[in-house]
Parts: sequence; C-alpha cells; structure tokens
Amino acid sequence: MSIKSQMTIVGKLPKPLRVKVIRKKVDEYIDKYANLKVEGKENLKGIEGPIIFISNHLSNSDGIFINNELEEYKPVFVAGEKLSHNKFTSLILELIECVMIKPNSADKDAIAAVINKLKSGRNIMIFPEGTRSRDGKMIEAKKGIILIAKLTKATIVPIGLTDTEKFLPINPEGSMEEEKICSANVTMKIGKPFKLPAKTKEETREEYHTRAMWEIMTSISKLLPEEYRGYYSL
Repeated sequence: MSIKSQMTIVGKLPKPLRVKVIRKKVDEYIDKYANLKVEGKENLKGIEGPIIFISNHLSNSDGIFINNELEEYKPVFVAGEKLSHNKFTSLILELIECVMIKPNSADKDAIAAVINKLKSGRNIMIFPEGTRSRDGKMIEAKKGIILIAKLTKATIVPIGLTDTEKFLPINPEGSMEEEKICSANVTMKIGKPFKLPAKTKEETREEYHTRAMWEIMTSISKLLPEEYRGYYSL
C-alpha cells in the first residue's frame, strides 16, 4: 500500500494535530506489519554521560524504529537536509528531534550543533554511512563520527538493524513518497558501549583514522548477519 495519499491529507492538518495523527498511524503500521525483535537493551544500563548511538542504514523507517525503542534516551538524530524537502519524510521528521546536515560536505555548523548537543548532555543518533544502503550491505562510512566522538568523549553504542529494508523498501525509481509498507520480521540489536580508541604514538593521523573507523563500524557489523556486513565484513 502506498502511503502517499494518506500523507497528503495529513499534511494539511494543523501541526499539533498532524503530529498526533502521524504518530498514531506510524504505531499502527509497525504493530500491523512489523514483527519486531529487540535484543541487547541490557547493554544500556549504567552508562554515564552522553551517548552517540550509531547504526547501519537500510530504510526510511530506521529512525522510527530506533526512536521508538530508545524513547527514554531522547536521541537527537543527525539527518540529511534533503529529507526535510520531501513531503513524506518531512512529516516523519516531525516525530523526531533532528540536527539537519548537508550531505557530502563538511557542514561545520551542523557538526558544531551536534557537538554542542552532546556537551549539554543530550544523546545523539547517527547513521555513519550517511545514506541508505541500496542492497542491504554496509557501505563505507563518513569520518565525521571520529571528530564528534573525540571532541565530546561520549560513549558510543552500536545498533544493528536487519529487514527494515523489507518493511519499507527503497522505491526503485527513487521516489520516497511512493515507498510502500510491507510485512517483515525486523530485528534491532543493541551492542555493548565503548569509547573512541586512543591514538598510539606510532600511528600517523591517517592510520589512526582508518583503525578508529574500522573499530567503530565493525561494532555495528558484528551485530549483523554476514550478508549485511558488506564493506565491514569481518
């Protein structure tokens, strides 16, 4: 079923009512179409200080699943600016607190905003790959996560998602408004928290960034079946 017509109607409502209706519809879709299994929530107990949640990215539904399950942590999502310009995704973004970032650029203002959120004690949710995988396999991540973790000393918590790409598949023609919700067995695994690894005296800056990025991203890929690991296969 296409959600385009429904979202067009909802988009005309006043914002307070619109948000209420969207949240209700999203919860109904998840209850009806997603057989959701969540593992590893016990890993979140006792974490002190702000958290950077990181995850692989498969679908426009990823943020909804994560936001619902991490509601008590009130994560602020780092989201691509283009999502705010799309009729469908802009409505979904109203359910989630976000820092919007320009894709494929060193958006210093957005990165500064993320760092300030963490330093003020807020938790952040980042998809380090920067975009949804088109084939379900992990792709090479952007290195901004290293700078953010280094400057804030925040704890990193990995999340592995599977089958969200079946719940809300990417439209082959690229139209997010034409994406359709389907029945799927969705799994969300929360990994153990860790800190950004320290640079050794022997490492060059480039060597350190390569190693740190590998450790960060394989913390996600370890939570996924082999066929999802892609660039970060172990």
